[in-house]
Amino acid sequence: MIITRLNTREDLERKRVDFQKALAAQRKQILICGGTGCVAGGSLKIYARMQELMNEWGVHCTLQLEEEAHDESIGIKKSGCHGFCEMGPLLRIEPMGWLYIKVKVEDCEEILEQSILNDNVVDRLVYRDKDGKPYQKQEEIPFYKQQTRVALEHCGHINAESIREYIAVGGYSAVAKALFDMTPEEVVKEISEAGLRGRGGAGFPTGKKWEQVLRQSEPEKYVVCNGDEGDPGAFMDRSMMEGDPHRVIEGMIIAGIATQAHNGYIYVRAEYPLAVERLSIAIGQARDRGLLGKNILNSGFDFDIKISQGAGAFVCGEGSALTASIEGNRGMPRVKPPRTVEHGLFDKPTVLNNVETYCNVAPIISRGAEWYKTIGPDNNHGTKAFALTGNVNNTGLIEVPMGTTLRKIIFDIGGGVKGGNFKAVQIGGPSGGCLCISATEDHLDMTLDFDSLKKVGAMIGSGGLVVMNDKSCTVEVARFFMNFTQNESCGKCVPCREGTKRMLELLTDIVEGRGTLEHIQLLEELSSTISETALCGLGKSAPSPVSSTLKYFRDEYLAHVVDKKCPAGQCKALITLQIDPELCRGCTKCARLCPVGAISGTVKNPHVIDTTKCIKCRACIEGCSFGAVKEV
Repeated sequence: MIITRLNTREDLERKRVDFQKALAAQRKQILICGGTGCVAGGSLKIYARMQELMNEWGVHCTLQLEEEAHDESIGIKKSGCHGFCEMGPLLRIEPMGWLYIKVKVEDCEEILEQSILNDNVVDRLVYRDKDGKPYQKQEEIPFYKQQTRVALEHCGHINAESIREYIAVGGYSAVAKALFDMTPEEVVKEISEAGLRGRGGAGFPTGKKWEQVLRQSEPEKYVVCNGDEGDPGAFMDRSMMEGDPHRVIEGMIIAGIATQAHNGYIYVRAEYPLAVERLSIAIGQARDRGLLGKNILNSGFDFDIKISQGAGAFVCGEGSALTASIEGNRGMPRVKPPRTVEHGLFDKPTVLNNVETYCNVAPIISRGAEWYKTIGPDNNHGTKAFALTGNVNNTGLIEVPMGTTLRKIIFDIGGGVKGGNFKAVQIGGPSGGCLCISATEDHLDMTLDFDSLKKVGAMIGSGGLVVMNDKSCTVEVARFFMNFTQNESCGKCVPCREGTKRMLELLTDIVEGRGTLEHIQLLEELSSTISETALCGLGKSAPSPVSSTLKYFRDEYLAHVVDKKCPAGQCKALITLQIDPELCRGCTKCARLCPVGAISGTVKNPHVIDTTKCIKCRACIEGCSFGAVKEV
C-alpha cells in the first residue's frame, strides 16, 4: 500500500479533501463498537461475521478508507466506544444514524439484508425506554440527547484505527494552525483564555502549566500524557485512547509546539492492551504521514512520541511517581518543590496532563477560546467525561457540560436508580468522597464542577461516578476504598503507609461488629492527620471516602458501633436471621438448604435458627417460599 507523506500544510489539506470524497463514496457505514466492553461482549465476532456475509453475498465492502474515492461501497469499521455500555454490543449504521443494541452474531444476516440492502430498520434491535417507546436514531435516545461531546466527539463515529478518517473529519488541522498561524505564546494564551483545567484530578489551569514550561530556559523539555487511570470503575481515558488515539496525539503535539518541547511520552497501564495497540498504530501512522518526527509539515518543528507501559500501580497516577516510572525507577512521589514544570521527566521541564485534557486541546485551537467558554460555568468551562456505574439503569461513558447536576446525570441520562432509592454517589474514585441525598435534596441538585465539589469536601478526580441505592452500606463502601488505597500505598511516607493501614483496621472492626465510639473518634483524627501530612496528593486525599461518609452518614456509623446493626443489611457480622413462626409452614426446605445444620424443627411446625451455628449465607432466605426468614 502506497502511503503519501504529507510534506506541507497544503499536502494535508489536499489529502483531507481526498479522504472526505472517499468517505462520501461509502454509501453506508457499519460502525461496530470496538471498545473494551463491547469486545468482551463479542463485537469482534460480529465484525468478522459481517465481512464473511458480504463476501458470500457479493456486496462490495471496504475495511479501510481508500486514499482516493472509488466505486460506491459499504464501509465496515471497528469504532471506539459508543458509550452506552449497558446495551452493548452496539452497532451504528450511517448515514441514517441508526443504533442497534445487544447485537448478536446471529443478527448479522438480518441487519445486512434489511438495513444495508433494503434500507429498513430492524425494529427489534433498537433501544426502547421503560415505557416501550422505540428510538431508532442514536442521538434521539435520552442517554445521548442530554450529552455534549467534545473530548468524545469522534468516539463511535469513525474507524478508531484509521488516520485517513481522522484527517477527513478535520484531524491535525489544529496542529497546522498552531504551527503556521500562531506563535507558542499565542497557543498558550488561547488555552489559558479558554479556561481549560486539567481533567485528571485537581483541575489545575492547563494554560498556566504550559506557560511555566515555556518560560524555562532549559532547551530540552518533555510532554507527558497520563493514561494510567487507576480509579476503580473509571474508564474515560481508556475509551479515548482506544476510540480516538489521534486526538490524544494531536493534543500532545500542540502542547509540544506551545512549550517548544520535542519529545513526548504516553504513560498507559499495561492492563489496557487495546489502548496500547491502538496508540501504537496511530503513532506509526502519524510518523508515516510526516505528522510526527522530524520537520513536521516542513515547519522546522520536530516532535515524536513514545509509549511507556506502567505495571498498574495506582500511585503512578501522581505526577512525580509517573515520571520516575518512565525513567525506569520505582514509582514513588517526591517532595515538592521543585515542581514537574521545572524538574520533571529526566530532571527536565515537563508538561504533564491526562488523556482527556489533551483531547480538549485540538477543538480549542480549531474553534477558539470563545467557543469553548460558551460551555459550562465561569472558571469551569468545557465538558467532563464520566464513567457512570453502580446502581443506575444506564451505565456507560458519558460527557456533559461542566456544571451539570447530579439529578440530570443520574435520572435523565442514567435512567434512574436501579434496585432501590437513591442514597449516595461516590465521585472521584478513592481520592473523592461520598455525596448523599439530604433531606432537602441539595446534593442531588448540586452542579458538578471543580469548585462546587470542593465546597462539599469532594472532587471530580478523573471522573468515576458510582451510584448507590438505599441498600448500600456507606461504612462498607468506605472500607472498600480504604482497602484499595492501603494496598496501593507506595509506602514512602509514614502517614499514608501506616495511617491508611490503621484506618482500614478500624473500619474492619466496625463492619465486623467490634466497633466502639472510640473507633469513630480515631477515624476522624487519622483522617485529619493523613490529609495534612501525607507526601503526595493521593495520600492527602486517601481519607476522603471516610471523612465524607462520616460527615453525611454519621448515623450509619453509630448504628454499627452502638446498636450493632447495619441499617442497609449488608454487613454479615451485624445481621441476625430469625424465622417468623406466624409465617413458617414447617415445609423443612430451609433446614434442607442450610449448609451447617443451623435450622431445626419438625414437619408442619415452625422452625428455629441456632444463631451460634448460623453463618448468615442467606440460603434460607432465598429458599423460603413464604417469606418467613427475616434479617433482624
